[in-house]
Amino acid sequence: MSEKLNINQWAEEDRPREKFMRLGAEALTKAELLAILIGSGSTKESAIDLMKRILNDCDNNLNTLGKKSINDLTQYNGMGPAKAISVLAACELGKRRQLDEVKERQQLKSSLDIYQYMHPLMQDLDIEQAWVLLLNQNFKLIKAEMLSSGGISETAVDVRQAMKMAVLNNATVLALCHNHPSNNTSPSKQDDALTQRFKKACEIMRIHFLDHVIVADGNYYSYFENGRL
Repeated sequence: MSEKLNINQWAEEDRPREKFMRLGAEALTKAELLAILIGSGSTKESAIDLMKRILNDCDNNLNTLGKKSINDLTQYNGMGPAKAISVLAACELGKRRQLDEVKERQQLKSSLDIYQYMHPLMQDLDIEQAWVLLLNQNFKLIKAEMLSSGGISETAVDVRQAMKMAVLNNATVLALCHNHPSNNTSPSKQDDALTQRFKKACEIMRIHFLDHVIVADGNYYSYFENGRL
């Protein structure tokens, strides 16, 4: 069996870096882009073939790849810790780019707006977090603050603290948001109870309670859209 060619021995038009320079990033596959990051594969397969294999195990989904750990990736022959870190760092940069783009659109008038703003912050969490979004009368975001991490029971989320934040920041509109790491967006009884507590507190404080949005990775549940506010 002949020895496998390294990428630098391929025809120039087939090398991912040269292809990038000639045709632009959009002409490269996900595996080719990731192969540029890791530089080399193993004696048995090229960097591109290695990344094709890893992506195949991730259903060709970069979001799934970004959830892998260093240990997960180093189980593949040819993928050492340095290469794994390079891949995961690229995935994190992609997520932060998405977040930066969302932050430029700070008007949160709908449940979808809230979901799109919070999803980059929550998509990789394996614990529940609750956040309050404080808005002005034009639905422009003033501040987003985490209320709890690790659970959203009525005792974990301090409604009074959220109301205090709203008053101190001159917010006239408030939205509540939390994630379900299970990716099941169905609200629980605790979610329902917390929603009612926020709704009553906002009524007392004359603050418009815009919505309570439950975020999953790729979907959301809105109390407002479901007629429950």
